[in-house]
Amino acid sequence: MNTVPIHQQEVICALATPSGVGAIGVIRVSGLGAIALVNSVFKGKNLEKAESHTVHFGTINAGEEIIDEVLATVFKTPRSFTKEDSVEISCHGSDYIIRQILKLLITKGARIARPGEFTQRAFLNGQFDLVQAEAVADLIAADSQASHKTALNQLRGGFSKKLASLRTELIHFASMIELELDFGEEDVEFAQRDDLRRLIEALLATIQPLISSFDFGNAIKEGVPVAIIGSPNVGKSTLLNALLNEEKAIVTAIAGTTRDVIEDTIVLDGLKFRFIDTAGIRETTDVVESIGIERSKAAMDKADIVIFLFDGAATLAENKALAALLPGKKDLVFVLNKTDINPSLASELAGDALDIIPISAHTQQNLSALTGKLVSLVHGQAAGDTVVTNLRHYEHLVKTSASLTDVLNGLALGVTGDFLAQDIRLALHHLGEITGTIVTDDLLDNIFSKFCIGK
Repeated sequence: MNTVPIHQQEVICALATPSGVGAIGVIRVSGLGAIALVNSVFKGKNLEKAESHTVHFGTINAGEEIIDEVLATVFKTPRSFTKEDSVEISCHGSDYIIRQILKLLITKGARIARPGEFTQRAFLNGQFDLVQAEAVADLIAADSQASHKTALNQLRGGFSKKLASLRTELIHFASMIELELDFGEEDVEFAQRDDLRRLIEALLATIQPLISSFDFGNAIKEGVPVAIIGSPNVGKSTLLNALLNEEKAIVTAIAGTTRDVIEDTIVLDGLKFRFIDTAGIRETTDVVESIGIERSKAAMDKADIVIFLFDGAATLAENKALAALLPGKKDLVFVLNKTDINPSLASELAGDALDIIPISAHTQQNLSALTGKLVSLVHGQAAGDTVVTNLRHYEHLVKTSASLTDVLNGLALGVTGDFLAQDIRLALHHLGEITGTIVTDDLLDNIFSKFCIGK
Protein backbone atom coordinates (compact mmCIF):
# COMPACT_ATOMS: atom_id res chain seq x y z
CA MET A 1 0.00 0.00 0.00
CA ASN A 2 1.27 3.50 -0.84
CA THR A 3 2.13 5.27 2.44
CA VAL A 4 3.24 8.57 0.88
CA PRO A 5 1.08 11.42 2.31
CA ILE A 6 -1.51 12.75 -0.13
CA HIS A 7 -0.03 16.28 -0.16
CA GLN A 8 3.29 14.82 -1.31
CA GLN A 9 1.63 13.09 -4.27
CA GLU A 10 -0.02 16.26 -5.57
CA VAL A 11 1.40 17.86 -8.67
CA ILE A 12 3.04 21.15 -7.76
CA CYS A 13 4.31 23.93 -10.03
CA ALA A 14 6.22 27.17 -9.62
CA LEU A 15 8.50 29.58 -11.41
CA ALA A 16 12.08 28.44 -10.71
CA THR A 17 13.79 31.51 -12.17
CA PRO A 18 13.68 35.06 -10.73
CA SER A 19 10.46 36.95 -11.39
CA GLY A 20 10.59 39.87 -13.79
CA VAL A 21 11.02 40.22 -17.52
CA GLY A 22 13.92 38.19 -18.91
CA ALA A 23 14.99 36.15 -21.92
CA ILE A 24 13.53 32.93 -20.49
CA GLY A 25 11.56 31.69 -17.52
CA VAL A 26 11.69 28.13 -16.20
CA ILE A 27 8.56 26.62 -14.66
CA ARG A 28 9.12 23.50 -12.59
CA VAL A 29 6.37 20.85 -12.31
CA SER A 30 6.68 17.78 -10.04
CA GLY A 31 4.54 15.07 -8.49
CA LEU A 32 2.54 11.97 -9.24
CA GLY A 33 1.19 12.42 -12.81
CA ALA A 34 3.25 15.56 -13.52
CA ILE A 35 4.39 14.37 -16.95
CA ALA A 36 0.85 13.44 -18.05
CA LEU A 37 -0.46 16.80 -16.79
CA VAL A 38 2.09 18.81 -18.77
CA ASN A 39 1.61 16.53 -21.78
CA SER A 40 -2.09 17.46 -21.82
CA VAL A 41 -1.21 21.08 -22.70
CA PHE A 42 1.97 20.40 -24.69
CA LYS A 43 1.85 20.05 -28.48
CA GLY A 44 4.88 18.22 -29.77
CA LYS A 45 6.40 14.88 -28.80
CA ASN A 46 4.36 12.70 -26.44
CA LEU A 47 6.16 13.46 -23.18
CA GLU A 48 4.81 10.33 -21.48
CA LYS A 49 6.74 8.22 -24.00
CA ALA A 50 9.88 10.34 -23.86
CA GLU A 51 13.07 9.10 -22.18
CA SER A 52 14.15 10.67 -18.90
CA HIS A 53 16.54 13.61 -19.16
CA THR A 54 15.47 14.57 -22.66
CA VAL A 55 14.44 17.99 -24.01
CA HIS A 56 11.60 18.52 -26.49
CA PHE A 57 10.47 21.53 -28.51
CA GLY A 58 6.77 22.27 -28.77
CA THR A 59 4.04 24.68 -27.78
CA ILE A 60 1.91 25.17 -24.69
CA ASN A 61 -1.72 25.44 -25.76
CA ALA A 62 -4.90 26.49 -24.01
CA GLY A 63 -7.36 24.73 -26.26
CA GLU A 64 -6.66 26.01 -29.77
CA GLU A 65 -4.76 29.07 -28.52
CA ILE A 66 -0.96 28.89 -28.46
CA ILE A 67 0.45 30.52 -25.34
CA ASP A 68 4.14 30.10 -26.18
CA GLU A 69 6.78 28.04 -27.90
CA VAL A 70 8.71 26.18 -25.21
CA LEU A 71 11.28 23.52 -24.41
CA ALA A 72 10.02 20.76 -22.09
CA THR A 73 12.67 18.80 -20.17
CA VAL A 74 11.47 15.44 -18.83
CA PHE A 75 12.81 13.83 -15.64
CA LYS A 76 11.34 10.47 -14.69
CA THR A 77 11.24 9.01 -11.19
CA PRO A 78 13.57 8.35 -9.43
CA ARG A 79 16.08 10.22 -11.61
CA SER A 80 14.96 13.75 -10.78
CA PHE A 81 15.74 16.33 -8.12
CA THR A 82 12.60 15.44 -6.17
CA LYS A 83 12.79 11.73 -7.12
CA GLU A 84 9.30 12.23 -8.61
CA ASP A 85 8.18 12.58 -12.21
CA SER A 86 9.11 16.14 -13.13
CA VAL A 87 9.01 18.50 -16.10
CA GLU A 88 10.76 21.82 -16.50
CA ILE A 89 9.13 24.16 -19.01
CA SER A 90 11.48 26.77 -20.49
CA CYS A 91 9.37 29.56 -21.94
CA HIS A 92 9.93 33.20 -22.89
CA GLY A 93 10.44 35.39 -19.83
CA SER A 94 7.32 37.52 -20.17
CA ASP A 95 5.40 37.88 -16.91
CA TYR A 96 2.18 37.49 -18.89
CA ILE A 97 3.30 34.24 -20.54
CA ILE A 98 4.50 32.78 -17.23
CA ARG A 99 1.21 33.68 -15.50
CA GLN A 100 -0.81 32.13 -18.31
CA ILE A 101 1.14 28.85 -18.23
CA LEU A 102 0.91 28.59 -14.45
CA LYS A 103 -2.82 29.37 -14.60
CA LEU A 104 -3.28 26.66 -17.25
CA LEU A 105 -1.38 24.08 -15.16
CA ILE A 106 -3.56 24.89 -12.14
CA THR A 107 -6.76 24.41 -14.18
CA LYS A 108 -5.41 20.97 -15.13
CA GLY A 109 -5.02 19.96 -11.47
CA ALA A 110 -1.66 21.26 -10.28
CA ARG A 111 -1.22 23.67 -7.39
CA ILE A 112 1.37 26.35 -6.69
CA ALA A 113 4.28 24.97 -4.65
CA ARG A 114 4.94 26.25 -1.16
CA PRO A 115 8.34 27.86 -0.42
CA GLY A 116 11.03 25.18 -0.57
CA GLU A 117 8.56 22.40 -1.36
CA PHE A 118 10.61 20.91 -4.20
CA THR A 119 13.66 20.61 -1.93
CA GLN A 120 11.49 19.36 0.94
CA ARG A 121 10.15 16.57 -1.28
CA ALA A 122 13.71 15.72 -2.35
CA PHE A 123 14.63 15.34 1.34
CA LEU A 124 11.52 13.33 2.22
CA ASN A 125 12.13 11.05 -0.77
CA GLY A 126 15.69 10.32 0.36
CA GLN A 127 17.58 12.38 -2.23
CA PHE A 128 19.77 13.81 0.53
CA ASP A 129 19.75 14.53 4.26
CA LEU A 130 18.62 17.70 6.01
CA VAL A 131 22.11 19.24 6.15
CA GLN A 132 22.40 18.87 2.38
CA ALA A 133 18.88 20.23 1.87
CA GLU A 134 19.75 23.37 3.86
CA ALA A 135 22.97 23.67 1.86
CA VAL A 136 20.84 24.10 -1.29
CA ALA A 137 19.56 27.43 0.09
CA ASP A 138 23.07 28.43 1.16
CA LEU A 139 24.43 27.64 -2.31
CA ILE A 140 21.77 29.81 -3.94
CA ALA A 141 22.55 32.67 -1.53
CA ALA A 142 26.36 32.32 -1.83
CA ASP A 143 27.88 35.67 -2.81
CA SER A 144 31.59 34.93 -2.36
CA GLN A 145 34.03 32.17 -3.24
CA ALA A 146 34.35 31.10 0.39
CA SER A 147 30.58 30.85 1.01
CA HIS A 148 30.15 29.01 -2.30
CA LYS A 149 32.88 26.50 -1.42
CA THR A 150 31.46 25.88 2.06
CA ALA A 151 27.89 25.39 0.81
CA LEU A 152 29.05 23.10 -2.00
CA ASN A 153 31.04 20.97 0.46
CA GLN A 154 27.95 20.55 2.62
CA LEU A 155 25.74 19.84 -0.38
CA ARG A 156 28.13 17.08 -1.43
CA GLY A 157 27.91 15.54 2.03
CA GLY A 158 31.17 16.59 3.68
CA PHE A 159 29.56 17.56 6.99
CA SER A 160 26.97 14.77 6.81
CA LYS A 161 29.65 12.07 6.45
CA LYS A 162 31.37 13.26 9.61
CA LEU A 163 28.10 13.19 11.55
CA ALA A 164 27.06 9.80 10.14
CA SER A 165 30.37 8.28 11.20
CA LEU A 166 29.99 9.68 14.73
CA ARG A 167 26.43 8.44 15.01
CA THR A 168 27.20 4.92 13.74
CA GLU A 169 29.94 4.40 16.32
CA LEU A 170 27.74 5.72 19.10
CA ILE A 171 24.76 3.56 18.09
CA HIS A 172 26.91 0.43 18.46
CA PHE A 173 27.70 1.20 22.10
CA ALA A 174 24.17 2.36 22.79
CA SER A 175 22.85 -1.00 21.61
CA MET A 176 25.34 -2.82 23.85
CA ILE A 177 24.28 -0.84 26.91
CA GLU A 178 20.59 -1.33 26.05
CA LEU A 179 21.32 -5.06 25.89
CA GLU A 180 22.84 -4.89 29.36
CA LEU A 181 19.61 -3.40 30.66
CA ASP A 182 17.70 -6.42 29.33
CA PHE A 183 19.97 -8.63 31.42
CA GLY A 184 20.08 -6.30 34.42
CA GLU A 185 19.59 -9.03 36.99
CA GLU A 186 22.57 -11.03 35.70
CA ASP A 187 25.14 -8.22 36.24
CA VAL A 188 26.81 -8.49 32.80
CA GLU A 189 28.69 -5.86 30.77
CA PHE A 190 28.37 -6.09 27.00
CA ALA A 191 29.81 -2.58 26.52
CA GLN A 192 33.37 -2.37 27.81
CA ARG A 193 33.61 0.85 29.83
CA ASP A 194 37.20 1.63 28.82
CA ASP A 195 36.30 1.25 25.16
CA LEU A 196 33.26 3.47 25.65
CA ARG A 197 35.39 6.11 27.36
CA ARG A 198 37.89 6.12 24.50
CA LEU A 199 35.07 6.38 21.97
CA ILE A 200 33.43 9.33 23.77
CA GLU A 201 36.77 11.14 24.01
CA ALA A 202 37.37 10.57 20.30
CA LEU A 203 33.87 11.84 19.47
CA LEU A 204 34.37 14.96 21.57
CA ALA A 205 37.73 15.55 19.87
CA THR A 206 35.88 15.48 16.52
CA ILE A 207 32.90 17.58 17.59
CA GLN A 208 34.79 20.37 19.36
CA PRO A 209 36.56 21.67 16.21
CA LEU A 210 33.17 21.68 14.45
CA ILE A 211 31.70 23.77 17.28
CA SER A 212 34.72 26.08 17.22
CA SER A 213 34.39 26.53 13.45
CA PHE A 214 30.98 28.18 13.76
CA ASP A 215 32.27 31.72 14.28
CA PHE A 216 34.44 31.34 11.19
CA GLY A 217 31.62 29.67 9.24
CA ASN A 218 29.09 32.32 10.19
CA ALA A 219 31.54 35.03 9.13
CA ILE A 220 31.98 33.32 5.75
CA LYS A 221 28.22 33.08 5.28
CA GLU A 222 27.19 36.53 6.50
CA GLY A 223 30.40 38.49 5.88
CA VAL A 224 33.17 39.34 8.36
CA PRO A 225 32.20 42.52 10.26
CA VAL A 226 35.13 44.96 10.36
CA ALA A 227 34.74 48.22 12.32
CA ILE A 228 36.93 51.20 11.42
CA ILE A 229 37.50 53.06 14.69
CA GLY A 230 39.47 56.18 15.52
CA SER A 231 39.44 59.80 16.58
CA PRO A 232 37.70 62.41 14.43
CA ASN A 233 39.46 63.38 11.19
CA VAL A 234 42.03 60.56 11.10
CA GLY A 235 40.66 59.41 7.71
CA LYS A 236 38.15 56.67 8.51
CA SER A 237 35.72 57.66 5.77
CA THR A 238 38.58 58.10 3.29
CA LEU A 239 39.74 54.57 4.12
CA LEU A 240 36.24 53.16 3.64
CA ASN A 241 35.97 54.88 0.26
CA ALA A 242 39.40 53.56 -0.75
CA LEU A 243 38.52 49.99 0.24
CA LEU A 244 35.19 50.11 -1.61
CA ASN A 245 36.66 52.08 -4.53
CA GLU A 246 33.70 54.47 -4.44
CA GLU A 247 32.63 57.66 -2.66
CA LYS A 248 30.44 55.94 -0.10
CA ALA A 249 31.13 58.25 2.83
CA ILE A 250 31.33 62.06 2.93
CA VAL A 251 34.89 63.28 3.45
CA THR A 252 35.69 66.80 4.73
CA ALA A 253 38.34 68.45 6.87
CA ILE A 254 35.70 69.22 9.48
CA ALA A 255 35.90 66.95 12.54
CA GLY A 256 32.71 65.02 13.25
CA THR A 257 31.44 64.79 9.64
CA THR A 258 30.40 61.14 10.06
CA ARG A 259 27.50 61.06 12.50
CA ASP A 260 26.12 57.60 11.91
CA VAL A 261 27.39 54.13 11.09
CA ILE A 262 27.99 53.62 7.35
CA GLU A 263 28.30 50.02 6.16
CA ASP A 264 29.10 48.27 2.88
CA THR A 265 30.59 44.98 1.71
CA ILE A 266 33.54 43.96 -0.42
CA VAL A 267 34.99 40.57 -1.40
CA LEU A 268 38.72 40.11 -0.76
CA ASP A 269 40.42 36.90 -1.87
CA GLY A 270 37.05 35.11 -2.00
CA LEU A 271 35.96 36.29 1.47
CA LYS A 272 33.16 38.78 2.08
CA PHE A 273 33.91 41.60 4.50
CA ARG A 274 31.39 44.05 5.94
CA PHE A 275 33.24 47.30 6.56
CA ILE A 276 31.68 49.70 9.04
CA ASP A 277 32.73 53.35 9.04
CA THR A 278 31.95 54.92 12.40
CA ALA A 279 31.70 58.36 13.92
CA GLY A 280 34.96 59.63 15.43
CA ILE A 281 35.04 58.90 19.15
CA ARG A 282 35.55 62.03 21.25
CA GLU A 283 33.91 64.09 23.96
CA THR A 284 31.20 66.28 22.43
CA THR A 285 28.12 68.27 23.42
CA ASP A 286 26.50 67.78 20.00
CA VAL A 287 23.45 65.55 20.57
CA VAL A 288 23.44 63.99 17.07
CA GLU A 289 27.18 63.34 17.11
CA SER A 290 26.88 61.79 20.57
CA ILE A 291 24.33 59.29 19.24
CA GLY A 292 26.73 58.47 16.38
CA ILE A 293 29.57 57.90 18.86
CA GLU A 294 27.44 55.48 20.91
CA ARG A 295 26.64 53.58 17.72
CA SER A 296 30.36 53.50 16.94
CA LYS A 297 31.04 51.84 20.27
CA ALA A 298 28.26 49.32 19.61
CA ALA A 299 29.74 48.52 16.17
CA MET A 300 33.14 48.03 17.78
CA ASP A 301 31.66 45.54 20.26
CA LYS A 302 29.94 43.52 17.51
CA ALA A 303 32.81 43.46 15.01
CA ASP A 304 35.07 40.43 14.60
CA ILE A 305 37.94 42.65 13.47
CA VAL A 306 38.55 46.22 14.65
CA ILE A 307 40.76 48.54 12.62
CA PHE A 308 42.15 51.27 14.87
CA LEU A 309 43.06 54.12 12.54
CA PHE A 310 45.34 56.92 13.79
CA ASP A 311 47.56 59.64 12.35
CA GLY A 312 50.10 60.29 15.10
CA ALA A 313 51.26 59.48 18.63
CA ALA A 314 48.33 61.23 20.29
CA THR A 315 45.62 59.43 18.32
CA LEU A 316 47.50 56.12 18.74
CA ALA A 317 47.34 56.58 22.52
CA GLU A 318 43.58 57.22 22.28
CA ASN A 319 43.13 54.02 20.27
CA LYS A 320 45.16 51.98 22.75
CA ALA A 321 42.85 53.17 25.51
CA LEU A 322 39.80 52.07 23.47
CA ALA A 323 41.38 48.71 22.63
CA ALA A 324 41.98 47.99 26.30
CA LEU A 325 38.21 48.03 26.86
CA LEU A 326 37.49 45.30 24.27
CA PRO A 327 37.21 41.55 24.94
CA GLY A 328 40.40 39.59 24.27
CA LYS A 329 38.94 37.45 21.46
CA LYS A 330 38.71 40.26 18.89
CA ASP A 331 41.34 40.72 16.20
CA LEU A 332 42.78 44.24 16.47
CA VAL A 333 44.61 45.90 13.60
CA PHE A 334 46.45 49.19 14.19
CA VAL A 335 46.77 51.26 11.02
CA LEU A 336 48.80 54.46 10.68
CA ASN A 337 47.22 56.78 8.10
CA LYS A 338 48.40 59.89 6.22
CA THR A 339 51.93 58.63 5.48
CA ASP A 340 51.74 60.64 2.24
CA ILE A 341 51.60 63.86 4.30
CA ASN A 342 54.25 62.88 6.85
CA PRO A 343 56.44 60.00 5.62
CA SER A 344 58.49 60.06 8.86
CA LEU A 345 55.48 59.06 11.01
CA ALA A 346 56.11 55.34 10.50
CA SER A 347 59.76 55.54 11.59
CA GLU A 348 58.85 57.72 14.57
CA LEU A 349 56.48 55.01 15.83
CA ALA A 350 58.70 52.08 14.86
CA GLY A 351 59.68 51.44 18.47
CA ASP A 352 56.07 50.74 19.50
CA ALA A 353 55.43 47.11 20.43
CA LEU A 354 52.32 47.01 18.20
CA ASP A 355 52.41 45.59 14.68
CA ILE A 356 51.47 48.83 12.90
CA ILE A 357 50.50 48.93 9.21
CA PRO A 358 51.40 52.30 7.62
CA ILE A 359 49.10 53.44 4.78
CA SER A 360 47.80 56.44 2.95
CA ALA A 361 44.05 56.11 2.50
CA HIS A 362 44.12 59.19 0.26
CA THR A 363 46.67 57.81 -2.24
CA GLN A 364 45.87 54.13 -1.45
CA GLN A 365 49.56 53.53 -0.70
CA ASN A 366 50.20 50.15 1.01
CA LEU A 367 46.46 49.40 1.10
CA SER A 368 47.23 45.86 -0.09
CA ALA A 369 49.16 45.24 3.16
CA LEU A 370 46.01 46.05 5.13
CA THR A 371 43.68 43.91 3.00
CA GLY A 372 46.23 41.07 3.08
CA LYS A 373 46.30 41.27 6.89
CA LEU A 374 42.50 41.09 7.07
CA VAL A 375 42.37 38.02 4.81
CA SER A 376 45.11 36.26 6.81
CA LEU A 377 43.23 36.88 10.07
CA VAL A 378 40.10 35.21 8.71
CA HIS A 379 41.99 32.26 7.20
CA GLY A 380 43.74 31.83 10.53
CA GLN A 381 40.39 31.01 12.13
CA ALA A 382 39.79 28.02 9.84
CA ALA A 383 39.97 24.74 11.75
CA GLY A 384 39.63 22.32 8.83
CA ASP A 385 37.78 21.51 5.63
CA THR A 386 34.40 21.07 7.35
CA VAL A 387 32.94 24.32 8.62
CA VAL A 388 29.65 24.80 10.49
CA THR A 389 27.69 27.76 9.12
CA ASN A 390 24.17 27.00 10.37
CA LEU A 391 23.04 28.12 13.84
CA ARG A 392 20.69 25.14 14.14
CA HIS A 393 23.57 22.73 13.53
CA TYR A 394 25.77 24.60 16.00
CA GLU A 395 23.14 24.44 18.75
CA HIS A 396 22.68 20.68 18.36
CA LEU A 397 26.43 20.07 18.27
CA VAL A 398 26.76 21.97 21.56
CA LYS A 399 23.97 19.83 23.05
CA THR A 400 25.60 16.66 21.70
CA SER A 401 28.89 17.68 23.29
CA ALA A 402 27.14 18.33 26.63
CA SER A 403 25.47 14.89 26.55
CA LEU A 404 28.75 13.13 25.71
CA THR A 405 30.48 15.01 28.51
CA ASP A 406 27.75 13.74 30.85
CA VAL A 407 28.56 10.20 29.69
CA LEU A 408 32.24 10.73 30.53
CA ASN A 409 31.33 12.13 33.94
CA GLY A 410 29.02 9.18 34.52
CA LEU A 411 31.77 6.72 33.65
CA ALA A 412 34.12 8.47 36.08
CA LEU A 413 31.51 8.22 38.84
CA GLY A 414 30.66 4.62 37.99
CA VAL A 415 26.95 5.27 37.36
CA THR A 416 24.73 2.43 36.18
CA GLY A 417 24.03 1.59 32.56
CA ASP A 418 20.53 3.07 32.53
CA PHE A 419 21.91 6.56 33.24
CA LEU A 420 24.65 6.14 30.64
CA ALA A 421 22.08 4.96 28.12
CA GLN A 422 19.93 8.03 28.73
CA ASP A 423 22.82 10.43 28.01
CA ILE A 424 23.89 8.45 24.93
CA ARG A 425 20.31 8.51 23.61
CA LEU A 426 20.28 12.30 24.06
CA ALA A 427 23.54 12.64 22.09
CA LEU A 428 22.12 10.42 19.32
CA HIS A 429 18.92 12.47 19.28
CA HIS A 430 20.77 15.77 18.76
CA LEU A 431 22.98 14.30 16.01
CA GLY A 432 19.85 12.91 14.37
CA GLU A 433 18.12 16.30 14.49
CA ILE A 434 20.98 17.84 12.51
CA THR A 435 20.82 15.38 9.61
CA GLY A 436 17.05 14.83 9.72
CA THR A 437 17.22 11.21 10.93
CA ILE A 438 15.00 12.50 13.74
CA VAL A 439 12.70 15.24 12.50
CA THR A 440 9.33 16.87 13.16
CA ASP A 441 6.88 18.47 10.75
CA ASP A 442 7.25 21.80 12.56
CA LEU A 443 11.03 21.71 12.08
CA LEU A 444 10.68 20.94 8.37
CA ASP A 445 8.09 23.67 7.89
CA ASN A 446 10.35 26.16 9.64
CA ILE A 447 13.41 25.24 7.57
CA PHE A 448 11.82 25.07 4.13
CA SER A 449 9.59 28.11 4.59
CA LYS A 450 12.75 30.21 4.26
CA PHE A 451 13.42 28.89 0.74
CA CYS A 452 12.21 30.60 -2.41
CA ILE A 453 8.99 29.20 -3.91
CA GLY A 454 10.59 27.57 -6.97
CA LYS A 455 13.24 25.68 -5.02
